[in-house]
Amino acid sequence: MAVLVILFAVAAIGIGIFSYWRVKKRREELQLVARQLGLSYSQVDMEGCEALPFQLLGRGDGRGTENVLAGTWQEMPLREFDYWYYDETTDSQGKTSRSYSYFSCAVTEVEAALSPITLARENVLTRFADAIGLDDIEYELEDFNRAFNVKCRDKKFANDFVDQRMMRWLLAADGGCAFEASGRWLFAYSRRRAPLELVPLLGTLKGFRDQVPRVVYDLYAPGSSG
Repeated sequence: MAVLVILFAVAAIGIGIFSYWRVKKRREELQLVARQLGLSYSQVDMEGCEALPFQLLGRGDGRGTENVLAGTWQEMPLREFDYWYYDETTDSQGKTSRSYSYFSCAVTEVEAALSPITLARENVLTRFADAIGLDDIEYELEDFNRAFNVKCRDKKFANDFVDQRMMRWLLAADGGCAFEASGRWLFAYSRRRAPLELVPLLGTLKGFRDQVPRVVYDLYAPGSSG
């Protein structure tokens, strides 16, 4: 029994050391990426990313944001950050456990007042949107309908925002990414990426921003009623 206790203790210490090393290594690599991209880096979320008005950031029984890169990249205002949340469950014996999910997120601003909208591939990250009872919006492009799940209470805005050009870009975009828009914010996210793999996520966010139809800026200017 004593030997087992010692083995468990050694294993726990080893796991703790590895976890600390992994977190430290990620922070160091994020700092390096930030310098290479001309962005600032903060281990603590000083930008208020967790308060951004996106559905992803409200998931779970607990959540947090950290490791924030901020600044301007390719003439685009930008914040990139790590986000995690957990779901807590209790078994029949009253024992609780937590299941964690981890994401890499990127957000930018536009000069518009956007209705909340989510766009995700049908086979990834749509379960939560379905659970809140919003119908999936259908478009005239059947390939897009099969591939994407779009949720928005304002169907007129959804049709103005997702035009043919946007649909075709989304179909060709990184299949691991999902998208949201709300207020002046545009948001792209994926399962957590290694620091050296973040540039494609930033490029996807920029592509999303570039596809916003001109009519959206005209009809949904800040302060307008849409």
